[in-house]
Amino acid sequence: MLKKVRIVGGGLAGCEAAFQLAELGFDVELFEMKPHKRTPAQVSDHLAELVCSNSFRSNSPTNAVGLIKEEMRRAGGFLMRMAEIAKVPAGDALAVDRGRFAEVVEKHLSEHPRISINHEEVTTIPRDPIPTMICTGPLTSDALAEDLAQITGRERLAFY
Repeated sequence: MLKKVRIVGGGLAGCEAAFQLAELGFDVELFEMKPHKRTPAQVSDHLAELVCSNSFRSNSPTNAVGLIKEEMRRAGGFLMRMAEIAKVPAGDALAVDRGRFAEVVEKHLSEHPRISINHEEVTTIPRDPIPTMICTGPLTSDALAEDLAQITGRERLAFY
């Protein structure tokens, strides 16, 4: 049985997926176009770059935002563990030092024996039997967005 997965995008979703799949015994190829190419929002060469804020918002389990973080912790969420390492004081919010957070995420992923990190841009969706997750979100490069639009139809292409 093929136990290999390709993940395109080294943001939060791609990093969490890479770790979880590797822990389940999959060999993971994680593709991130930085440092060779960046979108206008990116300033760091690291994985898991937080580009808009250093806050993950409320940490209190008495509201939806805090509750989902608690559920992620109980489910073994990798990024929640990394956020604890990089957290900074912020009242009841979970806020992190963005640089430190990205560094610890990248360090842990690069040291994982089942994860290989490839710093190259993926411009087309590979058409091979390896399952591929696209985790690029709104920071998708123009070339990959164009290929996705060709595959899915422009009227269905949206990033969140």
